Amino acid sequence: MRQLLYTIIAVFFFVSANCAVLDLSGQWTVRLDPQDEGINMQWPGKLYEQSLHLPGTTDDAGLGIPDTTSLGLGKTQLSNLIRRNSYIGAAWYSKEIKVPSNWKEKILVLNLERVIWQSRVWVDGVELPAAEESLVSPHHYDLTKYIRPGKQQVITICIDNRKKYDISVRDMAHAYTNQTQIIWNGVIGDINIEAYEKIRIDNMQIFPDVDAKKIRIKLSFINQDKRPQKLKLNLHVKSKRGAQCFPVLKKDVVVNKGISYAEYDYSMGDDVKLWDEFSPELYTLHAKLGNKSESVDYTDDFGLRKISTKGNELRINNKPLFLRGTLECAIFPLTGYPPMDHDGWEKVFMTAKNWGLNHLRFHSWCPPKAAFEVADRMGMYLQIELPIWSVDIEDKEQPQKFMREEGQRIIKVYGNHPSFCFWSMGNELQKDIPLINKIMSELKAEDSRHLYTTTSFTFEKGHGAWPEPGDDYFITQWTNKGWVRGQGVFNQYSPSFDKDYRTAVDSMPVPLITHEIGQYSVYPDLKEIEKYKGVLKPVNFLSIKQDLKEKGLLQKAESYLQSSGKLAAILYKEEVERALKTPGISGFQLLDLHDFPGQGTALVGLLNAFWESKGVIEDTTFREFCAPVVPLLRFKKASYYNNETFSADIEVSNYGKEKINNKKISWIIRQGQQIIKSGSCDVRSLLWGHNSNIGKIEVPLNEIDKAAQLQIELIIENTPFKNNWNIWVYPADQQINFGKVKYTRNYHEAFSLLQKGEIVLFNPDWKLLKGIEGKFVPVFWSPVHFPKQAGTMGVLCEPSHKALAMFPTESNTNWQWWDLNINSTTLIVDGLKGFTPVVEMIDNFANNRRLASLLEGKFGKGKFMLAAFDLQTDIQKRPVARQMLISLLNYMNGQDFNPSEQADFEKLTGMINDAKNENKADATSIY
Repeated sequence: MRQLLYTIIAVFFFVSANCAVLDLSGQWTVRLDPQDEGINMQWPGKLYEQSLHLPGTTDDAGLGIPDTTSLGLGKTQLSNLIRRNSYIGAAWYSKEIKVPSNWKEKILVLNLERVIWQSRVWVDGVELPAAEESLVSPHHYDLTKYIRPGKQQVITICIDNRKKYDISVRDMAHAYTNQTQIIWNGVIGDINIEAYEKIRIDNMQIFPDVDAKKIRIKLSFINQDKRPQKLKLNLHVKSKRGAQCFPVLKKDVVVNKGISYAEYDYSMGDDVKLWDEFSPELYTLHAKLGNKSESVDYTDDFGLRKISTKGNELRINNKPLFLRGTLECAIFPLTGYPPMDHDGWEKVFMTAKNWGLNHLRFHSWCPPKAAFEVADRMGMYLQIELPIWSVDIEDKEQPQKFMREEGQRIIKVYGNHPSFCFWSMGNELQKDIPLINKIMSELKAEDSRHLYTTTSFTFEKGHGAWPEPGDDYFITQWTNKGWVRGQGVFNQYSPSFDKDYRTAVDSMPVPLITHEIGQYSVYPDLKEIEKYKGVLKPVNFLSIKQDLKEKGLLQKAESYLQSSGKLAAILYKEEVERALKTPGISGFQLLDLHDFPGQGTALVGLLNAFWESKGVIEDTTFREFCAPVVPLLRFKKASYYNNETFSADIEVSNYGKEKINNKKISWIIRQGQQIIKSGSCDVRSLLWGHNSNIGKIEVPLNEIDKAAQLQIELIIENTPFKNNWNIWVYPADQQINFGKVKYTRNYHEAFSLLQKGEIVLFNPDWKLLKGIEGKFVPVFWSPVHFPKQAGTMGVLCEPSHKALAMFPTESNTNWQWWDLNINSTTLIVDGLKGFTPVVEMIDNFANNRRLASLLEGKFGKGKFMLAAFDLQTDIQKRPVARQMLISLLNYMNGQDFNPSEQADFEKLTGMINDAKNENKADATSIY
């Protein structure tokens, strides 16, 4: 009775098509059907014993198979967040309804917003003839023949979330996956019955023409009456904000039986305001169809904007555009599905804007209308994709048909949104690329409001390194001339800040967007565990926490997070700046600003999966190098001797609201709070795009008499735009003083010297050490998803340790560590006793081993320092390694060097190739 009362008092209101609406949200009865018994057992038309709330899912209601996963570091635990209750199969939802008696002459349509995957509908046990199966748009059912207005009836919906078509490799496309969102069962958006007139406007597509300052309006009409009708059509545009007024366009139309179409031009006038990231101006188009006695209305919002290209330059409203983007992969760990309201998307887009972004790529899925509406208001440029991530689309007719149909639904439902700027057919598609290109070309011919690309990169042989025919823009990680992202170069080449990718993009015929740059893994933030109060269980985080606790390392978790995160931050900075320095690159798509909880727990973000900061870098700092206007510095290297000159060229990336005229750019070089040098240059004009040859910094470093980390800052005066970089300077004439320290690269010599009570710097040839390959960059993506990579996550040290007193460093890796890390082997020291780490390396969370590259200890009567990085080869040409050696010797020759614990030095024989061969003694000191 209560349920019936709830239905009777449901609220009615008018929406865009001037239809009354019966809201069906609330309590429904539900029955799971894992054995597909519902049809044979005649379940349609009945109410069931269990209940749940719609919009919602079976996961929300706690239905399905409960999770029983035990903690551990296996692939099951670390693959992704785990559903507390999981159900895949058919589920039946039933509810008593009563449609108002005055709807007898109406057309009645059931709307289900956002369903996975197929829905079927019955009224009083009678099935409607067609099933719906879109993953991107609402499911619609015409109930007119089945509804008896004023009478109580039972509506039944069967939703089957099993995979219908093979649209992705290992179910990783984010429209259908348990990697990020979950394969939920239910309805998560609006669920209602709309009452329409028999003659109505079915759809309205608005095509802006910025150059002509007009819009082209394409209307479709539906006439379910018995005869054609000649009616009046009034079209009127109103501003969403402000009192800007436009005339009413009046037309006579004949609406034939069935579906008919009409097109009209509507002038917006010279004072119309354009839509972009700086001024997201929106308008509403009102269409009224009817006669004097009755009419129907249809409204939709739009923005007047032109997204286009000029050669290899991306343009918005005929101005250069640079996309500062990140991915959105349906990551919403409380619900397991995307928000269907504005509040949820306001958090996403506002956070992205606060971090300097203007673009989101929806990887292998299309968001709901609420996302577009918020992006429209905030001026975000969106790339959406068909729900496809396939490596084998060829010779499969049904997936091809599904792609085309989903494309048509996207145009109809979301095409008017000005934020919908870019459209890719899917992620990293393979096999029949010409076929996919053909599907793209079909959509492009129908809807010219967006820019199109065949695929967001591909590994398909013969493709992926140059645009496909018909591509408006091109997304890639390399071209046939070289890399365009740092993952391909940062570990291979010593740090240099005068590099860009202009060679790789030379002669590129269309704008290029760099594909998924970053993917630098950050150690898990175990404080995040308490946030998982929804349908997903953080078994991965809990397993890592348990493992650290059992190994006595739990107290290091926060340090692991901070140090690995700060390394990722400096790498993201250089990734972004290289793209900004490259004429011919029109944007980047980060993977990712926030964490990706699937595919092996890919914690690659500076934000967590909830779009919240991890505290390793502030948004204000990130915006210094990721903003519409960014001061840039081009210089040769990170580390210098003090007999060198620091030389740098000043540049500015300007994709701001306007050109910048008559500004002074100041530069300051600091050591801590002390200003070492400063200067400025006057700039008459900063044009849109990349501005080079603005000014030069030339500073001799001879005044730096002690090893120091310096900061260079650029400031565009009287603007919020600034940026900074670090360099390291070391005295060139400083002597290497071994004093009483004995240096050796030979284990047996070290063993003998220690037994005699000597102080020993044991620096074995790192190529002979057994351990982990020394790397500068951290784990790529995930150590679970890609287990064969060298799996460290950066340096962790205590800068105040006396061994590092003459070696300026933070607690984390920075660019000066490159030489030492690359020329090293990281030691696994779990089995060693008496070795105290001075410089640790952070292990990946799939192993959580104790790792180190510099240790101290006592053996016999002697004391030692064990360095697993090269402190000998070409030492005069390697200022960082030379300075580390000097700092270690200074410490070891002093009174502070006093390790207390006795080390099991003999165990090192198992970590050094040939250490057991006593005749292998040719790697001794050259000092």
